[in-house]
Amino acid sequence: LIFIISLFLGTTITISSNHWVMAWTGLEINTLAILPLISKSHHPRAVEAATKYFLVQATASTLVLFSSMTNAWYTGQWDITQLTHSTSSLILTAAISMKLGLAPFHFWFPEVLQGSPLTTGLLLSTVMKFPPITLLFMTSQSLNPSLLTVLAILSVAMGGWMGLNQTQTRKIMAFSSIAHLGWMTIILVYYPKLTLLNFYLYAMMTAAVFLTLNSMKVLKLSTLMTAWTKAPSLSTILLLTLLSLAGLPPLTGFLPKWLIIQELTKQDMAPAAMIISLLSLLGLFFYLRLAYCATITLPPHTTNHMKQWHINKPISPSIAVLTTLSIMLLPISPMLAT
Repeated sequence: LIFIISLFLGTTITISSNHWVMAWTGLEINTLAILPLISKSHHPRAVEAATKYFLVQATASTLVLFSSMTNAWYTGQWDITQLTHSTSSLILTAAISMKLGLAPFHFWFPEVLQGSPLTTGLLLSTVMKFPPITLLFMTSQSLNPSLLTVLAILSVAMGGWMGLNQTQTRKIMAFSSIAHLGWMTIILVYYPKLTLLNFYLYAMMTAAVFLTLNSMKVLKLSTLMTAWTKAPSLSTILLLTLLSLAGLPPLTGFLPKWLIIQELTKQDMAPAAMIISLLSLLGLFFYLRLAYCATITLPPHTTNHMKQWHINKPISPSIAVLTTLSIMLLPISPMLAT
């Protein structure tokens, strides 16, 4: 309870601060609060994940502090929105990319997610990404658009390609997260509010998938293939949520992609929009594979596979609400577009 309270405290401090040092303090509290949650199981893999996470986040935090100090040295400003020095904004972009797990600083994220339990994985993919994204949001007018576009396209490409041959659900979700971050980054300079909207919808859909996997106790694809006997309704809902994460109309996940492509076209960035849309097909492939494994009714191999007992446990209200929102929010798009 203390760690979870600290986690939300750190997040709140960062998103509500105007001064760089306060933002940095919030990020540090966040990092220190999530470490015990990652290494809770005392498994060597979990301890390794916590160590990797700590080293990467400490480096990124140092860079955040360094960029803000450089900016203050040259301009005398500690205000987050006044990041006007070009070198500072470059260092900050690298630092936040590291914190978020944007390509080419993404290598730590799948490893850390694979070593953590599913609930901690959910926190790492959603809550822990919110403070860095708000920092990007506040400094968006002084960041380099071409650099962000390159990072974004690279992230969508890496998230798609590296997710293709994974069999562990947590690693697949990690690469999915990297690809989604690419979509958020590409639009950041041109329409920052769209980045936040995309993040909220992504967090909602990811939470739905993680909670569903957690209630079915699924860690790898082979377990997912036999989970349909255990909870058929959950498997069916998971299919739709995964397709929503992939961004297929008429589901919620299509909404941010549609608005981002529309905005990029307005900004004369049709080639970037085309490349990022084609690369998201890679992501669609592994979401489809997950969805196929979730709803397949017979295991694909001939060996006698243990069928799991059907549980008449009601679906938890949080999963019900999140999946409903993850599937049915597209009709509100005119309201958001205006």
